[in-house]
Amino acid sequence: MAMASLFFQKPHVLYVVLALTALTIACHADRGCQFDRKRASVNYQAINCRKHSALLTDFNAKGDGKTLNTRAFQAAIDKLSGLAPDGGAQLIVPPGKWLTGSFNITSSHFTLFLHKHAQIIASLDEKDYPVLPPLPSYGRGRDADGGRYASLIFGTNLTDVVITGGNGTVNGQGAPWWKKFRAGELKYTRPYLIEIMYSDKVQISDLTLIDAPTWNVHPVYSSNVIVQGLTITSSVESANTDGINPDSCSNVLIQDNYIVSGDDCIAIKSGWDQYGINVGLPSEHIAVKRLTCISPYSAGIALGSEMSGGIRDVRGEDLNLIHTESAVRIKTAVGRGNYVRDIFIKNVAMKTMKYVFWMTGDYGSHPDDGWDRKAVPVVKNVNYRDMVAENVTQAARLAGIEGHPFTGVCMSNVTIEAAEKAKKLFWNCSEIAGVTDKVSPKACGLLPGKRLGAAGCPFPTQSLPIEDVKMKTCSA
Repeated sequence: MAMASLFFQKPHVLYVVLALTALTIACHADRGCQFDRKRASVNYQAINCRKHSALLTDFNAKGDGKTLNTRAFQAAIDKLSGLAPDGGAQLIVPPGKWLTGSFNITSSHFTLFLHKHAQIIASLDEKDYPVLPPLPSYGRGRDADGGRYASLIFGTNLTDVVITGGNGTVNGQGAPWWKKFRAGELKYTRPYLIEIMYSDKVQISDLTLIDAPTWNVHPVYSSNVIVQGLTITSSVESANTDGINPDSCSNVLIQDNYIVSGDDCIAIKSGWDQYGINVGLPSEHIAVKRLTCISPYSAGIALGSEMSGGIRDVRGEDLNLIHTESAVRIKTAVGRGNYVRDIFIKNVAMKTMKYVFWMTGDYGSHPDDGWDRKAVPVVKNVNYRDMVAENVTQAARLAGIEGHPFTGVCMSNVTIEAAEKAKKLFWNCSEIAGVTDKVSPKACGLLPGKRLGAAGCPFPTQSLPIEDVKMKTCSA
């Protein structure tokens, strides 16, 4: 494969198929956009279709960008929830600017569909976000002690839920939140854009997410999750605006996403220190495919640092990383416990990177003083192959835990071109053990060369069950 050809390719996105039959959308300064649903048909791909359908405007919502529509969203969802046993229902958000606070998806077998000219705009009033208890695997909020604001779009204990659109927009209006966070003015942790908890069969797809207050997409304690076709953008100077963060989730497919972030484009997590150890829910069986990431101060894919439930069987392939701090970063610390293991990365194209490989064993943030000083995480069987990088400051910054090295690191068929002002110590390694094959320039002494055969470092040949899910063509 000509790896350099991956540079600057447009992300492969699962585009929604639009069948617009004489669609009429009339927009007026005083009345907003009028959507003639009878003359419009929009087809989209989903894990399941719905028997029943309603428009947000059926519940007295106004898409003028000024009227607060939280009650309309909640009334619509609550009304449609009664149809879950009868084929399920979908709520269509038509063209317009729909200002809202946090709303709660309370129904299984439910679809929230955003028309391509629809914008859900997050309220800036903190009172529009109920305060929730901390996640049990974290023990406290991430921004501050105590609770956390509910996400803009929230759901828990659901089965078969779809949040999708014709590339409609969710605008988190994050800048005031970032400012308050940096000034220490927030009592609670900032709201995520989308959070789904304790759920099974989840799809989040074909949307544009901009300026989240903090994380954009956070599936947690969930299984059989598909996140695809998202365009996620925030200022690269924004605070903690991670793109997609599966957290104590299993069987997850993340594919065809384009992310510009002030933090990690994708961060896989599973709880923080003793709280994550006690909950004991790993993140496992996760595939990340065809990701384009721009993140000058963070990673394309991060594993941790909150990984105390364990992280295993993560596959990343066909990654296009531009002006990003590192490709895949493992970050952990004494006190985290558990493991990061069985990680497989291949087909990665990188341009303008600080690091290609980065592992950190002393990422020393803790929720409180109750963390276990004997809880040492195990990092092993981490595999990279078929990678090319241009304009790199340092090939590797690899630091395990003193007396507890990260083991089983494998790198093969890797070519790294140094930047004009690259660090003299191009490979910086400690408490690391593994092998390399066809790696240029030559790796550090802790990663000696070894002939691995034509395939190089291993990568699973059998797909995950979530990769084999067949989508259905639905209509909104």
